[in-house]
Amino acid sequence: MLQIQLRQWANHRPIPLFAALTYLFSWGIWLPTATATTIQPSPHKATATLAPPFSQDIISKADTYLSKLVKAKLFSGSVLIVRKGQILLSTGYGEADRKKHLLNTAQTKFRLGSITKQFTAMAILILQARGKLNVQDRICTYLPDCPAAWQQITIHHLLTHTSGIPDFTRFPDYLTTQGSPSSPTQTIARFKDKPLEFQPGKKFSYSSSGYVVLGAIIEQASGKSYEAFLQENIFVPLQMVDSGYDHNKGDLAVGYRDRTNVADFIDMSIPYAAGGLYSTVEDLYRWDQSFYTNKLIPKNLRDKMFTRFAPLPDTGGLGYGYGWGIGKEGDRPVDIHEGGISGFHSIIARYPNDKVFIIILSNRQDMDLSEIRTQLTKIVFGEK
Repeated sequence: MLQIQLRQWANHRPIPLFAALTYLFSWGIWLPTATATTIQPSPHKATATLAPPFSQDIISKADTYLSKLVKAKLFSGSVLIVRKGQILLSTGYGEADRKKHLLNTAQTKFRLGSITKQFTAMAILILQARGKLNVQDRICTYLPDCPAAWQQITIHHLLTHTSGIPDFTRFPDYLTTQGSPSSPTQTIARFKDKPLEFQPGKKFSYSSSGYVVLGAIIEQASGKSYEAFLQENIFVPLQMVDSGYDHNKGDLAVGYRDRTNVADFIDMSIPYAAGGLYSTVEDLYRWDQSFYTNKLIPKNLRDKMFTRFAPLPDTGGLGYGYGWGIGKEGDRPVDIHEGGISGFHSIIARYPNDKVFIIILSNRQDMDLSEIRTQLTKIVFGEK
């Protein structure tokens, strides 16, 4: 399973190809039994035609599979499946708030964890398209008081996790500090004087620190806050009205650690450009659709985002682009990423040659979404 899960940023060990991203990329429940709730069309519903009668078998099998997981207390969240412009499933399962017995729906907002990284990467490419920066620029061009050790690091290195900057979420004090507010400058100060783990460009090592630095570069190059730049240049153009930067305001699904416990608090100023966004399955379908158009960036830059720049060790051919894992399942190309953050787990998968899109957002952080995604993919493609 070509997944990128944010569970505990990198417990590196050899694993099969599509299980690889499950543990490589992390920032860092069950609900009472509830039947699947079919959602009525939203006034902002993503553009797609409804599935024709011949797709009903796929819809029935997917819904039955997910409903069984909910009954077994193995899933809580929202799922959207699209094939060739047809929405096959756009549904919530389980409860968004167990205490209030509020059901998840296709409009429920979830934290995205490291799926945020692809939005950060898009912001960088938008700025490149406007001549504000280039991914081959040295990062010290945009950072005051840049450490001497960072002089050879480029924006490309940060995007592809090949900078050598250590991941601050693996520092011993991370869990004791995650509940306190931290500005981007304060967060960067935690790791800016640490030695690099390797010479820039020589290895891959998943690092949320690098994406925090990218957020600071976006602010410097654009003259706007990271949040404002994404809002104005991604969310508004794509009509992603239920997406944004999370400020711990409590208007999202409640995040759970496991079947019984609410997740530990994390101040969302800390994940920032590496994991600070929230969205819905419907909004993320709009995001997927944008990659088939020039609405945000031209094709040459979209192709760059999905180029396999950094081979991932022990994955049988998986690589990392700009905020995406790039690989194949059999002969079928797939672009994929997982996200995990306190109380939430998410997975996004695109099969561009087949125009298939699967997004799963869960408000329980211990969910095995890689297996769920695998089973849904088999159902969509009629595989055993």
